[in-house]
Amino acid sequence: MPRDQKSKLQSQEKCHESEGTTQELQSAQAPATEESPSLPSPYMGIITRTKSACRLQSTSKVLQRALSTTKFNIGSPTRANEGDNYRIKRKQHSSQASASTVKPPQSSLRSSVQTVVKYMMHMYEMKRPILKADMLKMITNKHRKRFSEILRQASFNIEVVFGVDLKEVDSPKHSYILVSKMDLPNNGTVNKGRGFPKTGLLMNLLGVISLRGNCATEEKIWEFLNKMKIYDGKKHFIFGEPRKLITQDLVKLKYLEYRQVPNSHPASYEFLWGPRSHAETSKMKILEFWAKINHTVPSAFESWYDEALKDEEEKAGAAVVLGDTLIHSN
Repeated sequence: MPRDQKSKLQSQEKCHESEGTTQELQSAQAPATEESPSLPSPYMGIITRTKSACRLQSTSKVLQRALSTTKFNIGSPTRANEGDNYRIKRKQHSSQASASTVKPPQSSLRSSVQTVVKYMMHMYEMKRPILKADMLKMITNKHRKRFSEILRQASFNIEVVFGVDLKEVDSPKHSYILVSKMDLPNNGTVNKGRGFPKTGLLMNLLGVISLRGNCATEEKIWEFLNKMKIYDGKKHFIFGEPRKLITQDLVKLKYLEYRQVPNSHPASYEFLWGPRSHAETSKMKILEFWAKINHTVPSAFESWYDEALKDEEEKAGAAVVLGDTLIHSN
């Protein structure tokens, strides 16, 4: 077999293996059902492939699955998918949400996880604490003994999609809040008023840019977003108008840099990390986020991991130099 054809065949085989791994990761990422009562180990499904395109495909597909299972309409009566019959009612002149407004799911543990996710995001929008007592009321009796597992899965799904962490703020009352992983305005919503956090989308874009050699063409960014079912010119139920968000809002806030490719005719554009992204996060933190999405470890991303380590060392060295400068100046 000619060398070029053999190389091409090996590349195709690696991508097919990647797709198989992606399907396994998606199954592991999905909330557990009655047949799968426990969470997967974070070290399952180690990714060892080297092609960045395969990595992007894996992450975008897992995110797309998470987005599809998280879709909901808070603030108006809705009917959830897959037999999860409940309604969230918002009182017209009250900022308090009551667990009694959410009917418990009728069947699987997955329904319980979805209900808890929707309740958490409802409370996030209302700027109210998330209470364990409320969550227990909306879980069927047979699933209450597995509450810690449900909470763990719900918080994972929220972290993957929205880029926020569940933080306990009052241990005796088991009260929680959702905190953005980066310092975007309004705890991640970018714009004032109600809305969902955009931090998760930003962190994924930063990951794509890093994997593309710290500069990603606009075409590659949209290829990644399209795999997540996010399309140019089509309003998204979480992220709004995506083009405005990534080329205007996040650029104005200096989280992304959007510039014309030099000497491009016709004009084409590319994305880079903005100065605030460099200040508020790092390549290692973004890599850890992607590794968590894929249920693996950062070192599984090989060359990107080495680059992230180098970046951490450079930042640590810069911090030491700055500290010494301040000491001597005083």
